[in-house]
Amino acid sequence: MGLAEDYREYYTYEDYKSWKGDWELIEGIPFAMSPSPTVKHQLTVSRIVYLVSRELEKSGCKNCMVLPETDWVVKFNTVVRPDVLVVCNLKEFEGHLKVPPLLIFEVVSPSSSKRDEELKFELYRREGVKYYALVYPELKVLKVYSFRDGSAVLLNREGADRVEVPLTENCTLVLNQGELFKGIPS
Repeated sequence: MGLAEDYREYYTYEDYKSWKGDWELIEGIPFAMSPSPTVKHQLTVSRIVYLVSRELEKSGCKNCMVLPETDWVVKFNTVVRPDVLVVCNLKEFEGHLKVPPLLIFEVVSPSSSKRDEELKFELYRREGVKYYALVYPELKVLKVYSFRDGSAVLLNREGADRVEVPLTENCTLVLNQGELFKGIPS
């Protein structure tokens, strides 16, 4: 172990609340978020919010809502801000989200890939998120994982354009990969 690791500082949600800029805090370790997302990233986030909102309304999922860039206070030393999340119980709010979302979308870029594909993947799986969607605008690929009984199962096989995500007993979200990337420049 290196010297810096021996003296690494540890932070809590109370510290996080006073920070300037955009940060995430995972198990006491701060991670700076990109200072300004790319246009492609923001177009992708906007497209996700639009399509998921439309599908939730069409499916009659009255208790579900889609939220972009909302803090989820996982515990006293962990706060994340997914690109997009879906919750289906309005009682879950007290200023910030404090319970696991049902579905989280992260738009993956070269600078965030390791954190999104490994660190957040494991964090979300461990903390009770039911579904995790990794969105790759550069590749025009959507991967949706179901976390059940401690394992991760990819819901959509490679090349499949459509994936169904059963959020609740009465609410299934249908995601169409072709529609998601429509209008997103290559």
